Amino acid sequence: MFGLEEVLATELKQLGAQDVEVGVRSVTFYGDKGFMYKANMSLRTAIRILKPIKSFRVYDEEDLYKKLQTIKWEQYMKVDSTFAIGAVVNSKNFTSNSHYISLKSKDAIADYFRHKYHKRPNVDLKYPDVKIHVHIQKDGCSVSLDSSGDSLHKRGYRSSTNIAPINEVLAAGLVLLSGYTGNGNFIDPMCGSGTILIEAAMIACNIPANINRKEFAFEKWDDYDEDLYFLIQDVLLKKITNPHFKIMGFDKAPSAVRKAKENIENANLADFIGVHHVNFFNSVKEVFGHTTILFNPPYGERLSIDTEEFYKKIGDTLKHGYPGTTVWFITSDVQALKHVGLRTSKRIALKNGDLDCKFVKYEMYEGSRKEKKATQ
Repeated sequence: MFGLEEVLATELKQLGAQDVEVGVRSVTFYGDKGFMYKANMSLRTAIRILKPIKSFRVYDEEDLYKKLQTIKWEQYMKVDSTFAIGAVVNSKNFTSNSHYISLKSKDAIADYFRHKYHKRPNVDLKYPDVKIHVHIQKDGCSVSLDSSGDSLHKRGYRSSTNIAPINEVLAAGLVLLSGYTGNGNFIDPMCGSGTILIEAAMIACNIPANINRKEFAFEKWDDYDEDLYFLIQDVLLKKITNPHFKIMGFDKAPSAVRKAKENIENANLADFIGVHHVNFFNSVKEVFGHTTILFNPPYGERLSIDTEEFYKKIGDTLKHGYPGTTVWFITSDVQALKHVGLRTSKRIALKNGDLDCKFVKYEMYEGSRKEKKATQ
């Protein structure tokens, strides 16, 4: 996701990836088959992991068709396998859209098998044996196998949602950007269906992000090593720890509290996360020690609210009820931030879907800011 490239690069380095390079909405790295398994299970801010198999120059649709037929596709799929194509095109050489490029690529691969084996493999858009990704940037084309399958934001724990729930990858990215690692209390005061809480608890407990997934695309590959996969999974599971601080969420809607508890139960985290039917604007800090507050408040695009009054109430509640906390929240309503009445100590540009957002930080000191500086 835009704005999380460096976060993902850091995750990869910590996991043991080699030659990590940051791009725009992408990160490249080297690793062996076992690392690919580990990356799919562990990475919190990756959307999918692609394994490049061929790169070449390409100048138009017919050239793409011919170049795709130079790949020895039987190395990656059988004639009776099912497959699907995803394409991204950013090139003046191509007047057609990504959907047409997908169809052209599909024809090239199917015709390759038909010419060589007199039989075409079938397309299955929902549950293919092999998913292929074609990325065209200017006159360069990269062809990859999608090792993940469904987007990695589909963790497998969320069965209930509210209006416009936050994406799991973005939620994890926010927690990592905040610096929270389980080193204190954590509060989401407008928790909705509990996604931020679950991602924070998984980080605090060192639980692999995608441990609840039912399957990955690489499990259908011919070279899938089941013993290696479960060996790596066992090693990751042994590194799980219990949090030493409180992780809790509030929501004023009983339905949201119920949905959050269901999702937390699905993630097997009910012992570590508390969710309470509380209106944040009527609350005060009731935990001791360092506390991180992180939330995704409603903004005009999602819910009809009086943003000026709503954001003023956020600022007032933080000032009077939450001293000694570090506060983060994401919003697409930059104008509304002026009504919080607090000075941000950090602003990070992010995307939430198609919305340009700011992820902002506030330091809520015990006493005044001047008193805090005087004691340092």
